[in-house]
Amino acid sequence: MDDPHLNAPVLQAGVPLKQASAVLILLHGRGATADSIMDLANYIGHDGFAYLAPQANGNTWYPYSFLEPIAKNEPWLTSALRCVNRVVASVLKAGLSREKIAIAGFSQGACLTMEYGVRLPHRYGALVGLSGGVIGPPGTKWGAEKPKSLSDTPAFVGCSDVDPHIPLERVHETVAVLKALGAEVIEQIYPGMGHTINEDEMKRCKALLRKLTDS
Repeated sequence: MDDPHLNAPVLQAGVPLKQASAVLILLHGRGATADSIMDLANYIGHDGFAYLAPQANGNTWYPYSFLEPIAKNEPWLTSALRCVNRVVASVLKAGLSREKIAIAGFSQGACLTMEYGVRLPHRYGALVGLSGGVIGPPGTKWGAEKPKSLSDTPAFVGCSDVDPHIPLERVHETVAVLKALGAEVIEQIYPGMGHTINEDEMKRCKALLRKLTDS
């Protein structure tokens, strides 16, 4: 399977893409589904948005921890990034700019969101990582050759300080990488929260997305 997510179906909700004023691409976590992550649209969505949620093959974007060597998660990781890029391309084809595209994910989906933004940096409408971080083992260098290439992209990174899957150091590294690439990042660490999403994160995400339809 050289490209396991090649034929990934994409769940759609909200207004039709051709009529949308902004788009939110939602990326689910390991073992979850496009249907489950689409529930976030009920909490953080706004009128005028189209929502797109691709479904990973086998309910996982890549097989091992995001802290493992990159090669260990191939070809799944590259295939996942291509999948996200196809969804972005479909939005661009419909006539919206990248500045009207927000990408958000939870857990493995958050890792994929952050990695996509770092590997394919542009001025996006927003990047949201809920309990996740950039992908690779300790010592990985992310985006050093692309300074300021996220061009003031708004970003929110939220995580627990005791998440069993996401080391706090990696959260801080992710924020530093995004800032070095020019993103405007809000980092919020929640004491004792664990691996979940809380109400404060939903409020912050909703406020971030509101700017895409206000502009």
